[in-house]
Amino acid sequence: MSCFGDIELDKTVLFVCDMQEKFRAAIEYFEEIALIINRLTSASRILDIPLIVTEQYPQGLGKTIPEIDIENAINVFPKTKFSMLLPEVESFLFQNGKRHIILCGIETHVCIQQTVIDLLKKGFEVHVVADAVSSRNQTDRLIALERFRQIGAIVTTCEAILLQLVGDKNHAKFKDIQGLIKVLPPDTKLVHKL
Repeated sequence: MSCFGDIELDKTVLFVCDMQEKFRAAIEYFEEIALIINRLTSASRILDIPLIVTEQYPQGLGKTIPEIDIENAINVFPKTKFSMLLPEVESFLFQNGKRHIILCGIETHVCIQQTVIDLLKKGFEVHVVADAVSSRNQTDRLIALERFRQIGAIVTTCEAILLQLVGDKNHAKFKDIQGLIKVLPPDTKLVHKL
């Protein structure tokens, strides 16, 4: 695993964790992170990055919100455990040579955190998109982001990861990605707290 946070497009997967209807009223900055996550899912379609979506106990908490386009997801996995690294997800990653995981969704200190830990233990490089994760309590969110840095995950932003994925203004899909980031993302109140 690289300590520099390099990312290879053909070895990358996007994980969207539990962006479900019942969480809308409980999670701070839910609407803002949903907009940013939709940029990431749009980029996954543009760049042909596999998209994996999970839903925590969907029969009780609902489906992924319609504002996030997950049409290109390889699957939407229902779960009851906190980690997204379900056996079928792990099998997909290893069978397809995927090593870099871009991770977004909720809650930062629960399902995102357990997914980060499980992925790192298995040798994956994890890129947590800080402006695309949140929790009910912002202390939990910020402490989790700090913990991710301490244990070896890359904490980044949506714009940074999208431009890193194309890497060059001459990339065939650069204009499409540029179109996703032309308008500044909504503020998720991280700047003055990091």
